[in-house]
Amino acid sequence: MPEAATATAPKGSGGYGALELKKVYQRYWAIGFGIAVAIHFVLIGSYYLAELLRTEEPPSVTVRIMKYSDLGPPPSITSTNTPPPISVSAPAAKPTVGAPVPVPDAEVTTEATIATQQEMSNQVAPVNEALGNEGNVQVEQNLRVEDDAPPADFVPVEKEPVVVKKVEPKYPDLAMRAGLEGKVWVKIWVDKEGKAKQVVILKSDAEIFNEPAMEAAKQFVFTPAYMNNGPVSVWVSVPFKFKLADKK
Repeated sequence: MPEAATATAPKGSGGYGALELKKVYQRYWAIGFGIAVAIHFVLIGSYYLAELLRTEEPPSVTVRIMKYSDLGPPPSITSTNTPPPISVSAPAAKPTVGAPVPVPDAEVTTEATIATQQEMSNQVAPVNEALGNEGNVQVEQNLRVEDDAPPADFVPVEKEPVVVKKVEPKYPDLAMRAGLEGKVWVKIWVDKEGKAKQVVILKSDAEIFNEPAMEAAKQFVFTPAYMNNGPVSVWVSVPFKFKLADKK
């Protein structure tokens, strides 16, 4: 029988397979890892380099040293502002003790004496005629300052006035028989003592209610308004409502 023929690969054909890949993958993995690390270093270094370039330099301060010659001449003493002189008022009456009076030579006597310093200090000052012979000053007590002009429409206060005495207005008989109802708004000038000094009609539904509302408002009493620890006069708005009790 003829022998079986066996196929053999020629030598030096360069075969490639799993064995060859296992031998070279570690080298390729190391090359790839090195390239990735280099790229990361380049990116991170570029970021920090850009931040370093953007950093602003601290402001520089320049100090100039002046010489004595740069100050200029000093101000003149004569041009300085001098305070105005203080005027001293003259005495009310000239002293009479010890004041020299010219007299004729024939009337001059050797017995004339000059008052001493103690005698001059004991002299009583002249009394003004407007104060009377006794020289007493009379002071009037409980002076009261009246408000001549009404206050402004708006006065800033620290404490608002509060109603102490409230008076209800009288319902007019004619309006009651006619079944009329309405409302009246009045403005009260409250003085520094809390009393109603003046009343003004602001708004009214019917003129028949104006007079009773004003008469009632004039009898109101308030606590005075205060500003800066002192009483002030202000305007206060008060509404008066006229409504019949048996009318729904």
